Amino acid sequence: MPLTFTLDPAVTLELRDGILDLWADVTAAGGAVGFVPPVTREQIRPELTRQLVAMEEKRSRLLVGHDEEGRVAATTFLTFNTHRLMTHWIWLYTVMVHPRHQGRGYGRDLLAAAERSARGFEGIEAIRLTCRGGLGLEHFYASCGYKEVGRVPGAIRVAPGDERDDIIMLLPLT
Repeated sequence: MPLTFTLDPAVTLELRDGILDLWADVTAAGGAVGFVPPVTREQIRPELTRQLVAMEEKRSRLLVGHDEEGRVAATTFLTFNTHRLMTHWIWLYTVMVHPRHQGRGYGRDLLAAAERSARGFEGIEAIRLTCRGGLGLEHFYASCGYKEVGRVPGAIRVAPGDERDDIIMLLPLT
């Protein structure tokens, strides 16, 4: 059963808890979403709060995918640039699909929903994201139409002695 995607859902306690659970579960499964395991919901909460504040300030928008049981199964944040020379493209942050749903094409569905959403934003010509090297994520994003446009070697320190490349990907919308 496909996910049901909603752009800018009402931010309820249930949604916040669902995102925290998703973020913790994705991290625990080895997902590259800003943390390394082990991580708790309470460690993630400040980052989610920053994202929710950005949404309240209209600097970011939330895309959520719910599964057939109504649970948060996928999310990403579409974030606008505040620099006046870069307002023609957006960032895609924290692309997550719950581990119980991986392998069903929901990651592709999430990226397609993000692209459709971005195409509806006035003046937006591209989506940019970064991903952690060493996991093959750049190949997944490339298969979804993103192009690698840059790489910073060793920019992400997962642990002492474990540095990964920060890979910059771009999806032109025009």
